[in-house]
This record gives sequence, structure tokens and C-alpha cells, in this order.
Amino acid sequence: MTPAPTPPTSPASPTSPTSLTPPAPPTAPTRPTTPTRATPHPHTVTPLRVLHAEWFKLLSLRSSRITAATAVALVVGVALLMGGTYESGGGDSDIDPVVMVLQGTLLSQICLAVLGILVTAGEYATGSIRSTLTAVPARLPVLWAKAAVFTATAFAASLTAALVSYPAAQFLLADTDKAGSLWDDGVPAALVGSSAGVTLVALVALGLGALLRSVPGALGAFIGGVVVVPEILGALPYEVTEQAVRYFPTQAAYALGSSTPLPGAASPGAALAALLLWAGGTLALAGVLLRRRDV
Repeated sequence: MTPAPTPPTSPASPTSPTSLTPPAPPTAPTRPTTPTRATPHPHTVTPLRVLHAEWFKLLSLRSSRITAATAVALVVGVALLMGGTYESGGGDSDIDPVVMVLQGTLLSQICLAVLGILVTAGEYATGSIRSTLTAVPARLPVLWAKAAVFTATAFAASLTAALVSYPAAQFLLADTDKAGSLWDDGVPAALVGSSAGVTLVALVALGLGALLRSVPGALGAFIGGVVVVPEILGALPYEVTEQAVRYFPTQAAYALGSSTPLPGAASPGAALAALLLWAGGTLALAGVLLRRRDV
């Protein structure tokens, strides 16, 4: 008996998957991916952008440039006047030379105070504060940016005026008993201190503008409360008022601008601390009310 024939095996079909698909290569182990940091939106509000915006607003106004230039011109003009009219042996022979030359800072202080009020209260007068606070809903960065930009501008203007005025006046005082040099003992510190004092007094005015949100109201409060009230208190025959007046803004700033200790004035360290407290307290109160009040 013959065995049954086995059926012929058919070759693999050309379309068979086993004939077309190559063997899969070995896969490498996958590494965990680290999350990518999201890029900030081009219009995200940041402190640096708020600072840049306030800087642009301050310098783009013609009134700001004119006011700052006027403050410098007043200091230089009064210094030249004092240097050209001074005579040795007169009634001013005992006055500190830096104090005598920088008498114009009393006028520049008012100019910079007006500028500080316009920086804050001016936006309320024009209504542009609504756009500013809409762009920066946190509000407080606006106030800090305004204060920072104004402080830098006022100090630069005051220091420039002092550094120009003193050598120019000394050129006219060369043959008098007030002749001196820019590098005499106490003179550089007095020039920087005078500039810091003027700046901090003007910063108080900026805070008053943010508090009252009115240019006339802030001007009245500054002239009445910062300039006039200390003079009235100083005229009272009471020792306690005499001691307290030394630490008011204008009197403290006056004590910072002398190369020698002034009789009846606060020490430079105490005067600077008092000015920092006045300016910081005014700005802090303005910041609290800015967060709580409507525009």
C-alpha cells in the first residue's frame, strides 16, 4: 500500500505581511521629559515695564523738563548772585560757605515739589490715571515706580545744580574769606546731603499728591503743612516746639546742606532719618489708600 501524497506547499504570497515588513529594530528606553518653561506674554505687566512706562511719561512731558531745568537754573543763578555780591567782613561772615552758596535750593525745592505733585495728582486731574490703573491692576507698582523715577530725576537735578553752583561761586569768592575748594573738609558731604534733602522733601510732596489726588489741594497742603507750619511753631516760646521743628522736612533738609554743624539744628544723621520717615510714611499711607479707594 502506497502512502498518500502530501499536498504541495504554496510559496508565500508576495503580499504577505511576513514578506514585506522588516523586523522592528530594538527600541531604546525613553527618558522622562522635563516640562518647558512658558515664555512670558509680550504684554505681561512686570515691574520693569511699569518703571519704563513711568520714566517715559515723566520725560516725555515738556512741563517736567522745564520744571527740572528751572530748579537747576535757580540754584546756579542764586549762587552766582551770592558769590558776586559778597564782601569780606560783612554780616554774613559767620555763615557756612555751602549754606550761603546754595541759598537757591529753597526755591528749587518748591519747583521739584510742584513736579512731584504733578507726577501723581496730575494724572487724576487729566483722568489718565484710569488707563494707568487698568493696565496695572495691582496699583501699588505704579506708585513705587513713580516714586523711584521721580527720586532719580530730582536727585540728579539737585546734585548737578550743587556741583555746578559751588565751584562757580567759589570762582567769584576767590579773594574773600569764603574762598575754598570743592574738596575741602565737609564740602562734598554737604553738597550730596543738600541734594538728598531737597529730593526727600519733594518726595513728600509726591506722596501728598497721591494722597489728596488734587493738584491745588496737594500744593496747599505742602505749602501750609511743610513750609508755613514749622515757621509758626518755631516762633512759639516753648522749648518742646523748638525741638520738634528741627525734624520737620524743610528744617531737616537745611541741616543736611552744611559743611559745619549748624547751631540749633539736628545732626545730619538724625535729620536724614527724619526725612526718610516723613517721605516713607507719606508714601506708605498713599499706598494703603490707593489699594482701598476707587479711582
